[in-house]
Amino acid sequence: MNNAAAIRDRLYTVWRGVEFQQLLATLETYLSEEDLKGIVDAYELSARAHEGQQRLSGHAYITHPIAVAKILADLRLDSGTIKAALLHDVLEDTSCSLQDIQTKFGDDVAALVDGVSKLDKLNFHSAADAQAESFRKMLLAMIKDLRVILVKLADRMHNMRTIDSLPIEKRRRIAKETLEIYAPIANRLGIYGLKTELEDLGFKAYVPFRYRVLDTALRKASGNQRQFLRKIKINLEKSMKRREIAGRLVAREKHLYSIYSKMKRKSIHLSEIVDVFGVRIVVPDIDTCYRVLGMVHELYKPMPGRFKDFISIPRVNGYQSLHTTLFGPKGMPLEVQIRTEEMDHVADRGVASHWQYKAVDKYTYTAEARARDWMKGLMEMQQSEDSEEFLETVKVDLFPDKVYVFTPNGEILRLPRGSSPVDFAYAVHTDVGNRCVAAKIDRRPVPLKTALSNGETVEILTSRSAKPNPNWVNFVSTAKARNAIRGYLKSLKKDEARELGKRLLSQSLRPYSLSLRRLGKARTNSLLKELGMIAIDEVYEQLGLGERLAPVIAGMLSQQIDVEGETATQLKPLDIAGTEGLLVSYAGCCHPIPDDDILGYMSTGRGVVIHRSICNNVGAYRKHPSKWIPIDWRKGLKGEFQSEIQVKTLNRVGLLAEIAGRISAALSNIVHVNVETDEVESTLIFRLNVRNRRHLAQVIRSIRTNPGVMRVSRSAS
Repeated sequence: MNNAAAIRDRLYTVWRGVEFQQLLATLETYLSEEDLKGIVDAYELSARAHEGQQRLSGHAYITHPIAVAKILADLRLDSGTIKAALLHDVLEDTSCSLQDIQTKFGDDVAALVDGVSKLDKLNFHSAADAQAESFRKMLLAMIKDLRVILVKLADRMHNMRTIDSLPIEKRRRIAKETLEIYAPIANRLGIYGLKTELEDLGFKAYVPFRYRVLDTALRKASGNQRQFLRKIKINLEKSMKRREIAGRLVAREKHLYSIYSKMKRKSIHLSEIVDVFGVRIVVPDIDTCYRVLGMVHELYKPMPGRFKDFISIPRVNGYQSLHTTLFGPKGMPLEVQIRTEEMDHVADRGVASHWQYKAVDKYTYTAEARARDWMKGLMEMQQSEDSEEFLETVKVDLFPDKVYVFTPNGEILRLPRGSSPVDFAYAVHTDVGNRCVAAKIDRRPVPLKTALSNGETVEILTSRSAKPNPNWVNFVSTAKARNAIRGYLKSLKKDEARELGKRLLSQSLRPYSLSLRRLGKARTNSLLKELGMIAIDEVYEQLGLGERLAPVIAGMLSQQIDVEGETATQLKPLDIAGTEGLLVSYAGCCHPIPDDDILGYMSTGRGVVIHRSICNNVGAYRKHPSKWIPIDWRKGLKGEFQSEIQVKTLNRVGLLAEIAGRISAALSNIVHVNVETDEVESTLIFRLNVRNRRHLAQVIRSIRTNPGVMRVSRSAS
């Protein structure tokens, strides 16, 4: 008996099911006997670990890891990945430890299994947070080894194939996650086979009624079209034979979820979708691709605006092909795809083709290289401390409806549709984005929020002194730009928090006749030890963010802890210049302006929120006196501040315009206006930009001179 037969007999003693027989048959076609032996060991460990366990469907649990391994074996992945697939649930569901796997199968397989394992032992604030953090770990593990995501995708695939045994609500939740995350990742990695099946399974489980309706409608509409498709295929084969063009033709049909998404996105009927049916022509080389393109355009008239050259400009996942839509017999639209054999391998298996076709040329390399570039971007994204924010950012990145633009040097950049010059700048380099001040499109100056279009040449103007504008985050489309801007704002917020915290502590030390300079290292180190911190800047930051109270810290430094009960009025007011940045804000309830009597409320995460002392909300906030600090306006303030006034008027035509004119004449701009009216009176609420109380008084006097105005007042809140 040869080795392969011995291994087979050994395996059959453990599991004689048809699932294993199918897996073994596939593995024997491309793996060595030594590889098979290691997989046998992995299988035996998994079978023992899961012995007695069942899935909700009633099947033995071992059928699941076998099925996952079979999906990966069909992609012809390496033996390490197959072992990890067989073992991927033993850490979560059995007593088997990571050390056990590491000892028996090495660091490589152990790292794969660990990367795929779930996060049961972590504590989360919510189910959404748990899901986001679990997904985050998976992606970060994937960065270390791309095979992690391949095992996870196969795991999700089999779970979706057997989802009918789950309760309907859980079924819909998992299906939604599959459509929003896993299928787009498969697409992003170019694994078309996994992507399409995940989408159709997710579609069927998430909205089963719509799935059935569309499936039935497509079956009814497809009978005649399939006959036409066969005739077109015969004509194309004859034409290729006459021209002595080698190649093969494959009829293709758009899958259900893709049709549904297109109908939903464009609000169109099934009959309006022109690429439900098509033909794929696979030829030996690129030159032949373009020859075949000319041939099909001779046979059938091309549909205007429906030609796409993904060979010259590949998709972001490495996909390459020529696409053209033709007017077939009786005007039936027909999409034709033309590609090489190598391109076809990559189109179907994406990065997974790397392990099967190691000797394949640049096409396979391109798919893997693009995936690696994407994962480098994930490393930048994951710096966000918020897991849910990270998840949403990745979602945006996974739906890349692309626009292609040029640099001034003629290089092509692919960006999501709706991208702006700011997105372009960050795509070139983070430093270019951070220093961006202006942009030109086709040599014409444009606003930075202008949406880019295909074929435009974009030029970015920079300045060394420039910094990212916080408003950019409202219109950028790329994850890289959004995270770079948010990262800058977080850094800026930290710097501002430290500066504000330093000022607050200095203010609170004055009643003790102390200053920051006079504290000394011993007293500061004692404070840091007590608070469990390393540097005094950490204390300043927490003070500025409102996470700790300056009077309490001052009391600890003065060794008079009872200072916690000290009221704000015992402290010298903190000067406010009006330009402090992110950590000083003005309450929207009362709109304080210079010369108002004001108080500051320490709001956790926001810093100081300034209120007028007569604000109606001050009474409610007084329940926390330690959070209030005395503040005052710095002398000689310049700039504009928002204030709100109410104007009671007679209800007559044109009065609003007259009042707006008087506000403008008083050199004030209207930010917002709200109008409430009845048959006799109107109430106009204006939000204005003013310099101070004196300027506001001038505006009010100007309004009162209008004979239609009954009363003008400023709200306390």
